[in-house]
Amino acid sequence: MKYVLVTGGVVSGLGKGVTASSIGVVLKSCGLRITSIKIDPYLNTDAGTMSPFEHGEVFVLDDGGEVDLDLGNYERFLDIKLTRDNNITTGKIYQSVLEKERKGEYLGKTVQVVPHITNAIQEWIERVAMVPVDGKEGPADVCVIELGGDIESMPFIEALGQFSYRVGPGNFCLVHVSLVPVLNVVGEQKTKPTQHSVRGLRGLGLTPNILACRSTKELEENVKDKLSQFCHVPAANIVTLYDVSNIWRIPLLLRDQKAHEAILKVLNLESFAREPKLDEWVARATLFDALQDTVRIAMVGKYTGLSDSYLSVLKALLHASVDCHRKLVVDWVASTDLEDSTAIEVPDAYKAAWELLRGANGVLVPGGFGDRGVQGKILAAKYARENNVPYLGICLGMQLAVVEFARSVMNLPEANSTEFDPNAKTPCVIFMPEGSKTHMGGTMRLGSRRTFFKVADCKSAKLYGNVSYVDERHRHRYEVNPDMVPEFENAGLQFVGKDETGRRMEIIEIPNHRYFVGAQFHPEFKSRPSKPSPLFVGLIAASSGQLDRLLQGSCNGHAVPTKHSLSNGAYTSTVHQNGHAKKLANGLSNGTYYPNGNGVHA
Repeated sequence: MKYVLVTGGVVSGLGKGVTASSIGVVLKSCGLRITSIKIDPYLNTDAGTMSPFEHGEVFVLDDGGEVDLDLGNYERFLDIKLTRDNNITTGKIYQSVLEKERKGEYLGKTVQVVPHITNAIQEWIERVAMVPVDGKEGPADVCVIELGGDIESMPFIEALGQFSYRVGPGNFCLVHVSLVPVLNVVGEQKTKPTQHSVRGLRGLGLTPNILACRSTKELEENVKDKLSQFCHVPAANIVTLYDVSNIWRIPLLLRDQKAHEAILKVLNLESFAREPKLDEWVARATLFDALQDTVRIAMVGKYTGLSDSYLSVLKALLHASVDCHRKLVVDWVASTDLEDSTAIEVPDAYKAAWELLRGANGVLVPGGFGDRGVQGKILAAKYARENNVPYLGICLGMQLAVVEFARSVMNLPEANSTEFDPNAKTPCVIFMPEGSKTHMGGTMRLGSRRTFFKVADCKSAKLYGNVSYVDERHRHRYEVNPDMVPEFENAGLQFVGKDETGRRMEIIEIPNHRYFVGAQFHPEFKSRPSKPSPLFVGLIAASSGQLDRLLQGSCNGHAVPTKHSLSNGAYTSTVHQNGHAKKLANGLSNGTYYPNGNGVHA
């Protein structure tokens, strides 16, 4: 097993995640099998209890693992399926060590950070690296590890220093991502921050083999020579990750600067040093830059102040938009701003929110927890249903569409979810525990579950290619009340997808609507740039007048309008919240590569 460790220095948000993923892409295109590990030094055992405002979205894996959003980045870039153990946290390591200590496995020794914690880290890495994640038998050839955090990462840095020594030269390559700023006063690229960063890393026992330098433009040769001299890294091993039009060009930057050759040389894999096959990435990046016609989607949620909270939803929209040859424009609408109380308290915010909703080609209500902004989401679903505007509701977005239908169409004004009103007189969404204990003391339906199509001629089944079932990822506790399903269907709301028992409702549709679809699962987690989520493709196609043609061409496998279309597109995002509008840089905005607090994500 060969290991590539990606670290960061100078400032946060340099794009370690996209760098690690792009390294994996380039090595994979050389014929190597890749797996990935993300190290997060926080004390939480996983990301499940973290607020989206605190840490961005919680990404859910097939095995039900609730992990850092960077693992979603790895899955999208590399088209792999990771496990919960691919996300290492301080909490997990300490928990495993303390469990062993309680069982007496340390034979009375004093349990310390060194060697017990550091050994546990190394053992975890070696164990997880051997687990195949690409659907093939046997372990991968290279494990790419991203190290997050700062001072709290010290036990991991010590462990990785020991690990690099133990696996030996030729099996470990350290790529250090650093910043080379350009001062506007003199217009000169400054190397001092990177010099200090490398010096500090070397002082901790880790020596970079390769420098990946973030800068606004390509490094000048004299700057490379200076970095090489003071950082003790060959000039050929210094690459520039300069600003480009879209992140799909980052693997191409690495290829063009022969980064793969440098990495393979360090890992004694020079026999694999052939030209990476990245034709698909070239096509994707090129199409991205050529997009002109826009499609406008109103994203109605409660975490609109931080776009990372809905990162996978955004990426799924991007994948689908480019597949439909449309440039995505996301209008962020805070759901609370649609509510009547806002009309009284902050009328300007109320007016702006409704103008955005009415100006959109389609509406998306994503998942969430808690009752804040629920009424605004219900109003968004009502607007889309009554005005034949394409609508996609995910998880809570589906449940609230059901509540709205019950209230408005079935004349059940007290219809509600027991999540928000435990004593609801008309409980159309109820708590249906699955039986697995979760971190919050309750039960949550997590991970991949199978959905069976019950209506063959529905839009959803056609979008999925007329298959009998699909496997999608879940993260929820509440379900549509199965006892009310006959009433709903008699009123015109179809439940076209159900679980194997027929008791859990998975997909809803209104047949005579242009596109009104809800999914209890989270289709965004399995969307890929070259394999966009069918339900998102349906939303974008309906919003851009292409759905009829798309459904007519549906066949086995994902139904897509143009299979040669490859890109994740560009989007411009605007938040209207409390009467204020602002632009968000979420990895891609206005055609520029912008790292954010969690790196840049595919």
